[in-house]
Amino acid sequence: MEPVTLTTDRLLLRAVGPRDTQAVYDAVQDPDIQRWTTVPSPYLPEHASGFTEQMVPDGWAQGSMFTFGVFLRPPDGAHGGSGEGGGELSGMLGLTMRSLGVAEIGFWAAKEHRGHGYVTEATLAACRWIFTEVGVDRVEWRAEVGNHASRAVAERAGFTMEGTLRAAINNKGVRRDCWVGSLLPSDLGLPSTAPYLPARAR
Repeated sequence: MEPVTLTTDRLLLRAVGPRDTQAVYDAVQDPDIQRWTTVPSPYLPEHASGFTEQMVPDGWAQGSMFTFGVFLRPPDGAHGGSGEGGGELSGMLGLTMRSLGVAEIGFWAAKEHRGHGYVTEATLAACRWIFTEVGVDRVEWRAEVGNHASRAVAERAGFTMEGTLRAAINNKGVRRDCWVGSLLPSDLGLPSTAPYLPARAR
């Protein structure tokens, strides 16, 4: 699949490439990103270049992982609008295919851009896209128990919290419990590609 670009009122979502390597490297130096996500720690320049130059384009080409850099849209008329690369990198979002019709979402926000709802806005745009254009019927969110910032984003985006999975995340060689939640097309008022028959409440 060729990478796509999505826009919202405030954001431009596009695949990152070599021109974004330094911005990715700088953002991931934040200790919170290294603590709560599975990125390498310490995060070295070669990790950033491998991500932007190999992991991201390979994921799109194989249809296995759809990664978007989340960029602030410059004001109308300013240099670098949607036809360019967008403005400052405010976060990263990835949708990884896990099984037929199921994708898992992961994201982080650059430290200086937290608290503005950018990742929630990006999450909704990316989920609408994958539901309507890729035929996914379930997006899962997982985060280590205690990652309240990630959980808040998922809840604001409409994910339903489904429980705790024991030892379901391996973060830097350590097994950790995680929360799991899901978003379905119907949660966003969209049709599913396959019929959904919810279990009856007992």
